[in-house]
Amino acid sequence: MAFKNLFQYCTLVLLLVFEFCAFEANACTLEDALMRERHEQWMFIHGRVYMDAYEKEQKYQIFKQNVQSIEAFNEAGNKLYKLGINHYADITNEEFKARNTFKGHMNSTITRTPTFKYEHVTEVPTTLDWRQKGAVTPIKDQGQCAIDASGFEFQFYSGGVFTGSCGTDLDHGVTAVGYGLSDDGTKYWLIKNSWGEKWGEQGYIRMQRDVAAMEGLCGIAMQASYPTA
Repeated sequence: MAFKNLFQYCTLVLLLVFEFCAFEANACTLEDALMRERHEQWMFIHGRVYMDAYEKEQKYQIFKQNVQSIEAFNEAGNKLYKLGINHYADITNEEFKARNTFKGHMNSTITRTPTFKYEHVTEVPTTLDWRQKGAVTPIKDQGQCAIDASGFEFQFYSGGVFTGSCGTDLDHGVTAVGYGLSDDGTKYWLIKNSWGEKWGEQGYIRMQRDVAAMEGLCGIAMQASYPTA
């Protein structure tokens, strides 16, 4: 009798295990199908076409990993900025780094000076946006270009005040077109990028300013230059 009860118990446990595995398999299949649909929609939006089925599958796997990382970052909700699924979503961060070929701007047309002409000016507005004064040209998507823009979070930045993480290995040139304060009082630089309007805040990024490091966030103050005429 005891043996029969044990047999029935083990049979029930096995059935539950098989049902659970089948449920998990179906759930994974559904999850993958939904992700593939998102990839197809993303391809359509960004006009992406792959050479063959092999490349498409490789790019899908990268897209899937990036999307999962982006969503995990946003769900954590512990930063002042958000990430988004932009036109770089089917390349790895290593491939993204390879796009940035900034080599500095040391050339004959630039005069290096030990001082800054306006360094003693103290009466400045609390916020400034040169776009509102008609002094900023439209955003372009130049892809390859003075900051460290190689990080995953920079790659998929979509809005808010960027506070890191990044290093100081300069690989990208940008333009500061203003500064201001966010709603929570965080000081930021208003930065014009060159990756098109689909990146960041319609092509711009707000980067935290007045940080402790002299080189500035992402090395933004390391090789700064300004027009004199």
